[in-house]
Amino acid sequence: MLFYRAALPLSPRTLRFVSGLIRARRKGLGSVWRKLDPGRQALLVLVHLRKGEPFAEVGAGFGVSTTTCWRYVNETVELLARRSSKLRQALRDAKRQGHAYVIIDGTLIPIDRIAADRPFYSGKHKIHGMNLQVVASPDGTILWVSGDLPGSTHDTAAARIWNILAALREAGLLALADKGYHGYDPTGRQVMTPYKGRNKPESQKDANRAHARLRGPGERANAQLKTWRVLRKLRCCPRRTGRLAKAIHVLQTYEVTAG
Repeated sequence: MLFYRAALPLSPRTLRFVSGLIRARRKGLGSVWRKLDPGRQALLVLVHLRKGEPFAEVGAGFGVSTTTCWRYVNETVELLARRSSKLRQALRDAKRQGHAYVIIDGTLIPIDRIAADRPFYSGKHKIHGMNLQVVASPDGTILWVSGDLPGSTHDTAAARIWNILAALREAGLLALADKGYHGYDPTGRQVMTPYKGRNKPESQKDANRAHARLRGPGERANAQLKTWRVLRKLRCCPRRTGRLAKAIHVLQTYEVTAG
């Protein structure tokens, strides 16, 4: 096997942040010795999440077995995911920060599955995957990431499962969403979607164009998640999708703050 050095487009502060979480975890467990120190374990995890390289390859690069690499990654992902914002708290914070509205969007995380796994198959995207709901600020900053649901779940059904409408009402916030959420909020007071149908009057077309301009930056939130290549196609248990996405949300938020 060949080895090479490579750069990772993340700040040293993010590495120190993750290292600190691991160090505190080991101290709490009373762990005396491990193959890698907290800093090296943190770097291993960041490499896996950012570059999406398999456990065997990442482990070989750090001199640990595939099993040890898997254990290190799962342990650190759990530590990070626990720090992810809860929906109601994220919306309350958005309200306090003066945001006039937030943006809701769903994204599909492709998974390595076969055609027999119908619950994971997304008819919209024509691939197997897991559905995530993302709430973003008007500039596209991620505020909250949901847990995972099978790819066959419609965005409207997913929003109902996560009680997004109730949380918006509680926070007193308006949300913009695409046509996939049409009918989710019949009153249109909390969740606004574009007008549907052909031959719309010019006033509705103008409203849709304004809606698209405001909602457009929300697409940036999903793009931010998928800059972490592990989410471009999962090769682990699909039920870990939500935890991975929440961990990446924490890292992405810290990286932006550190920058």
